[in-house]
Amino acid sequence: MIIDSHTHLFFQGVADDRTPFFDNEPEFKLLYNSPKSKIATMSQLIDTMDGHGVDISIVSGFPWRNPEYAKKNNDAVIEAVVTHPKRLRGLACFDLAWEGAAKEAERCIDAGLSGVGELAFYLSGIDARAIRLLEPVMDLLKAKGNLPCMIHTNEPLGHPYPGKTPVTLEQIDHLARAFSGNKIILAHWGGGIFFYHIMKKQMKERLKNIWYDTAASVFLYDPEIYDMALKAGVLEKVLFGTDYPLLTPDRYYRDIDQSRLTLEQKRMVFAENAQALYPDL
Repeated sequence: MIIDSHTHLFFQGVADDRTPFFDNEPEFKLLYNSPKSKIATMSQLIDTMDGHGVDISIVSGFPWRNPEYAKKNNDAVIEAVVTHPKRLRGLACFDLAWEGAAKEAERCIDAGLSGVGELAFYLSGIDARAIRLLEPVMDLLKAKGNLPCMIHTNEPLGHPYPGKTPVTLEQIDHLARAFSGNKIILAHWGGGIFFYHIMKKQMKERLKNIWYDTAASVFLYDPEIYDMALKAGVLEKVLFGTDYPLLTPDRYYRDIDQSRLTLEQKRMVFAENAQALYPDL
């Protein structure tokens, strides 16, 4: 079985013409201003899954500033999950600065979604204000059965690219400590913070509630990243995620095949870890 834990889709209006949605949406424009930035709908996601042997995808929208856009995108995710209940699970997504964010999360979870994400702080990093804005959403997720929250992170070093936030490892550490009772998925390998699991003190305990997905790994790391996760003792917390439509699954299959993971360890990354995290898989 293969579970893709990190995919995205948009509502049809954005797929038809993205340019009207750039107004007052600097984060969306930052990521999708280039015509090379791909936008997918439900049918395209299912076709890609079929073409690459993916059994289940966990899908989210975009953290729109405009609440109406956020609702429309979440409704598109809900519709996709209802239409393909055996193939798709969904996450509620929104800009946390919206006062109705927690209520929107509740609406979506009550409609059948499995958590919240991909939440992002593209222009600020995960600063003190971001932590405050996360609190009501994290409280709701615990009340709903401790459902997971996926949060955008990235490596603080290396080359710049659209969507690379000014996040620091200290901010990610603060996030983990602030919400130690929540299940948190850090997208894009958590910016590399999983390496700190090998420290003798503190970090193993601080990061015990953290999972890591592989989204965009093909662009960021050599295939040895999987071997390093094994050596760091966190392979059971690694979730296969493609960030589709940014990349298709086959690009990751090649990297994973170049790693030293055994067949059983590959099964963990491809599906078993996600099944342990999401109760409805």
